[in-house]
Amino acid sequence: MPSASALTSRVKQTITDRLTDRYRLRGRLSSLDPAVDQVEIARELGTREFPWGITQALSFALFRTYAVPSIGDLLYKTGQFTEVTQKRYDDTVLLLDAPIEHGFDAPAGRAGVRRINQMHAMYDISNDDMLYVLSTFVVCPVEWVNAYEWRKLTDAEVTGLTNYYRTLGKHMAIKDIPETYADFEKFYVDYEVANFAYSADSLAVADATLDLLCTFAPYKFLPRSVVRRMSFALMDDRLREAFGYPKPSAVEIAAVRGGLKARGLAIRFFATPRAENIFGRQMPQVRGYGDGYQAEDLGTFAPKCPVPHAAS
Repeated sequence: MPSASALTSRVKQTITDRLTDRYRLRGRLSSLDPAVDQVEIARELGTREFPWGITQALSFALFRTYAVPSIGDLLYKTGQFTEVTQKRYDDTVLLLDAPIEHGFDAPAGRAGVRRINQMHAMYDISNDDMLYVLSTFVVCPVEWVNAYEWRKLTDAEVTGLTNYYRTLGKHMAIKDIPETYADFEKFYVDYEVANFAYSADSLAVADATLDLLCTFAPYKFLPRSVVRRMSFALMDDRLREAFGYPKPSAVEIAAVRGGLKARGLAIRFFATPRAENIFGRQMPQVRGYGDGYQAEDLGTFAPKCPVPHAAS
């Protein structure tokens, strides 16, 4: 029978080997150039290293934008985010995922960005609102990963993610895009302080989104009221107050946020690193395109004119 010291040594070696394996992808990403390899960095972080966390963060990023009335009210007026919420969720995931999976220069990546631009062109959206939405894509994933995932992002990874979304913004013809993560973060905070406000229409969009969340695993196994309270516990005061949501108790906040941190620790020490990428189209939350899809068919379309016109 092995001695106690031998068992202890074996356990320590097992933990060391597991952590070495767990951090291997971080080591590979650190060898990449954030200015050149931005797509690969964003892809590996979002679809292999932290697929669940970054998906949650991007969903939360879009949720935050509803608290700007000029954004939330427009989304309400389209009817899409309250009447066909699952489809809007699916379309958003799939269109944003296209350049992540294929790159900006690939046909599928270009098709996804083109479709996003076509939808935005249907509405009068200010550059500042577009830039704010872009800033949430930069800031929210970094904040979520650093707060709740099994490790924090490196500076190079943050720069790579920032550069990826700067490139996306350029493809969307957004002007005055910040240069650095710190610049994005400042714009993000300043814009929310200046523009977050209560709107009944925006609240309706937020409530519809929370209702959709209640249908996703594992939340679907919990009472709707519990899922809503859990969601409130993840919101900061600025966001929660803009919607008029109740303030959760300190116990609720500690339980929800502590649970996410515990998940991160469990992954660090016990989970096997993901061997393959999992893209947005493979996520179980995307449920409306079992027979496949084309980027050109996703999203909203301008209504056809009901008045017949003679061919010219």
